[in-house]
Amino acid sequence: MSRKPYPSDVSEEEWHFVAPYLTLMTEQAPQRSYPLREVFNALRWLARAGAPWRLLPNDFPPWQVVYQQFRRWNDAGCFEAMVSDMRSIIRVGDGRKAQPSAVILDGRTLQSSCESGPRAGYDGYKRRRGSKVHMAVDTLGQLIALTVTPADEQERAQVKDLCEAVQQATGETVKVAWADQGYTGDEARKAAKAAGIDLQIVKLPEAKKGFVLLPRRWIVERSFGWLSRFRRLSRDFERMPQVLAGLHFVVFCILMLPKAASWLALEASS
Repeated sequence: MSRKPYPSDVSEEEWHFVAPYLTLMTEQAPQRSYPLREVFNALRWLARAGAPWRLLPNDFPPWQVVYQQFRRWNDAGCFEAMVSDMRSIIRVGDGRKAQPSAVILDGRTLQSSCESGPRAGYDGYKRRRGSKVHMAVDTLGQLIALTVTPADEQERAQVKDLCEAVQQATGETVKVAWADQGYTGDEARKAAKAAGIDLQIVKLPEAKKGFVLLPRRWIVERSFGWLSRFRRLSRDFERMPQVLAGLHFVVFCILMLPKAASWLALEASS
């Protein structure tokens, strides 16, 4: 690497972990003009700094190369596979089973931009026009599955897709899901039950005064807080929802990599 390093660059230890997931063809392939590590570093920088694709610094590969390679990785499910394996590693290192038996569901609305405006909807509760990201996380706050919809679509309508994605990602180990009052209703409960999950609603106290820490629910809110550190996810800047969904998996890769790599290094040295 001939350039000066950025704080967002992947470390040597982390790169040894992620390289097998990102190598879709050999490093010596004639089509390859730029090192994969530099492309991944550019993607990490963009997620953290929040710049448009076309404003990537000149010491990274061209933005067209980074975007096209990201789409290849995303379409191949590289980041989802990486998040899934790192989630298992971190859970085992924390003394838990590799696959969770419980998840927390919630959604957050991202303000639309000029790029995402044509597919945006209006969230009357948040008073915001944009897209809604519906997420399922485990009890450590790590991403399992997500869907992206216009902001005017109800949370309860996404239970079926979320629960099916959760069971597919975990091997049908999840038995219970906690959610807020936006997921109430017979249809949502039946959709979760069809996937083998008991949907439990965590309600606000009736005599609420100020901030109330809700059991289980705070975990997914903390995950949303982690995402807020990455400016690219502060709004919906993407033309296509699959790109927005893929960037969420990229960000969780960035968040989980240091801990997963350190657990593997510790296990190798012991």
